[in-house]
Amino acid sequence: MCFGFDGDKALDDSLAAKGASRRALFRGAAVGAAGLAVASVGTGAATAAPAAPGKPKPGKGQRRVPHRAISLQMYTLRAAVSGEPGLETVLDRLAQYGYKQVELAGYYGRTAAEMKTLLDERGLTATSSHDGISADRAAARTKMENAALLGQSYVNVPYLNSDSLEEWQGWADAMNAEARIAKRYGLRYGYHNHAHEFTIDLGGGVTPWQVLTERLDPKLVHLEADLYWAYTGGVNTNQADPDKFVIDTLRAAPQEVRQFHVKDRDAATGDMCDLGAGVVDFERIFSKHRAEQYIVENDTPDVSPLTSAAVGHLYLEHLRY
Repeated sequence: MCFGFDGDKALDDSLAAKGASRRALFRGAAVGAAGLAVASVGTGAATAAPAAPGKPKPGKGQRRVPHRAISLQMYTLRAAVSGEPGLETVLDRLAQYGYKQVELAGYYGRTAAEMKTLLDERGLTATSSHDGISADRAAARTKMENAALLGQSYVNVPYLNSDSLEEWQGWADAMNAEARIAKRYGLRYGYHNHAHEFTIDLGGGVTPWQVLTERLDPKLVHLEADLYWAYTGGVNTNQADPDKFVIDTLRAAPQEVRQFHVKDRDAATGDMCDLGAGVVDFERIFSKHRAEQYIVENDTPDVSPLTSAAVGHLYLEHLRY
């Protein structure tokens, strides 16, 4: 087996614990095609079964996620990169699974130039990255120079959190300023959400999401919408239909939604889970909103980081909406 374990049993056990089926995991794919794809990553052939409760039936629509738009956030693979099997083998696997693009979360002890060489050798491109707001203009320029060297199209701020209205306002202004620098390097600058942007009360019912969407310049800053966290924001604000909350929230934002983080949510625990094993209605969301990138991520892989990566690509490859 690719991962050194009984991948077939491990994946089935993970899905069984969630009350999901492989059909749910590979919804929209022919059983034979799914079986071949899964076998190539050491998880055996797929078996036909009814779709998981609460999920649309297979073959609902004709549109599909473009292959060139499928990417992976490398944070999913942090344990595999820092331990076994290591960065180079991980990148080899991603290429085997069909990935052409990745989103970086650091350089893993390499320089930007060294990372580019490793990616180039495997036909991969770092089209995006997660980077905090820079401490000063010099640091911002260095960040953009590295991103340009890697051939990136996007640079995104991954996380901000505070109970202070003034701090969120300051961050929005800082992102606008940094986005102007990014533009000079031919880069698009974005913000990646979590759930707390929808739930923190900064005073008078004002939320961080409201501050960001009102203050970030739509001509300079786009949204990298994390669908798990946006869905969770809907759950945490007691929305009857969290998928509709996601759709309506993105529609109302003046900023463009250029990138999706495609992450599923376990029905029982609310934790992240591999794509297709949870309750987020990606077909419904994608039918209302299209993005330039669909980035697979699972912060807490169900079986192993590499399995989450393989399942994520297969799911998006066969999804129809």
